[in-house]
Amino acid sequence: MTKVITYGTFDLFHEGHYRLLQRAKALGDYLIVGVTTEAYDKARGKLNVMDSLVTRIENVKKTGFADEIIIEETPGQKFNDIKRMNIDIFTVGSDWVGCFEYLKDYCQVVYLERTKNISSTMLREQSSHIQRIGIIGTGRIANRFVPEAKHVSGVNIQGVYNPRRESAERFAEKWEIDAYGEPESFYAAVDVVYIASPHETHYGYIKAALEAGRHVICEKPMVLRREQAEELFALARERKLILMEAIKTAYCPGFQKLLGIACSGTIGSIRNVEACFTKLENPESRELTDRKYGGSFTELGSYCMLPILKLLGKEYKDIRFDSVRGENGLDLFTKVSLTYPTGLATATCGLGVKSEGRLLIAGTKGYIVAEAPWWKTSYFEVHYEDAGKVEKHSETFLGDGLRYEISDFLSILKGTDQNNFKLTRGESVALAGMMERFLEEKS
Repeated sequence: MTKVITYGTFDLFHEGHYRLLQRAKALGDYLIVGVTTEAYDKARGKLNVMDSLVTRIENVKKTGFADEIIIEETPGQKFNDIKRMNIDIFTVGSDWVGCFEYLKDYCQVVYLERTKNISSTMLREQSSHIQRIGIIGTGRIANRFVPEAKHVSGVNIQGVYNPRRESAERFAEKWEIDAYGEPESFYAAVDVVYIASPHETHYGYIKAALEAGRHVICEKPMVLRREQAEELFALARERKLILMEAIKTAYCPGFQKLLGIACSGTIGSIRNVEACFTKLENPESRELTDRKYGGSFTELGSYCMLPILKLLGKEYKDIRFDSVRGENGLDLFTKVSLTYPTGLATATCGLGVKSEGRLLIAGTKGYIVAEAPWWKTSYFEVHYEDAGKVEKHSETFLGDGLRYEISDFLSILKGTDQNNFKLTRGESVALAGMMERFLEEKS
């Protein structure tokens, strides 16, 4: 008898799950299905699981494919289960290709092709709709978004659009999704559009997606003019759609914890915020060759301005940009100085100059410091006048952090959580205004 085992969360049970179990069963004579517990899902970074363990087990049982169902509770359990049960074949979806090669020493490992084009779900409540996400853009951030999305229950990456069809097809083949060459067919196939294209194309894509009745998550900077941001948020409100700017730092638990402590009065009244983010970028990259929209501030300014806007607000009295520019005129290093009625702020960005990247929040009773990479906030310290008094705080930051913004987007969409306070419309409009002013001064 050939014994097969597979594992999964099986949340919001849909036809992709059904087909995977069907094909797993066809590999042998006896299929064992491991269903993860809520605690284990959380520990391994799976967010937004909706169904209870009992419901998920019952849905697997209803398919009729599982000869035995077990519970997966801990890391390393797969190896122990395979040895204990004398498993012949371990199988899992192809989106996990390469992750389980270590098991090949103990049994055959089979990766099953994932199910594309999720259009309906099975054995679930109508309110638990799976959001089909379509991606515009095929660059670095889009390639990080796809694996992050698989850690969020309730979404399925449906397809990708790029006006350069060959780029879309390469991306689609890599991630086993559909490629679209026409925007109309792309919008018709998805519920949510994630925009990860060059900065200057965001406005047009957002507007087209909203007019097609699709919710939008757009990479930073969302747009480059204040008027555009105001127009698009008004359009989203009119169409009863969600438009969200994807600055991942805003949604990560560690950053929210830091803001909470900063605003709690622990360090007194905030009088100064300094945020620095620099990295040495390839001179041939788009960021350092696009003479109109490239440079350090358009690329990194959104991160550095985020804590300033959250802690000191949008009503600054003065803003000044000072830049070190390369031969092509692009800013390699930019320092933004802001004056507020009761405080000061500095945002420093660099793509061709390296500096110590940290976030410093100074108050009348103490200060908070988060070292680089503070934009992936996992650790920070609170200091006081007494140098011996230091409070240390840590929080888990999972993967590339994009899963947090996806999870919050779903919560806002379902009306179960008002997470839009983490990055408000007003703050996104203010960021667009800063981008506009910087680009006007540069020209």
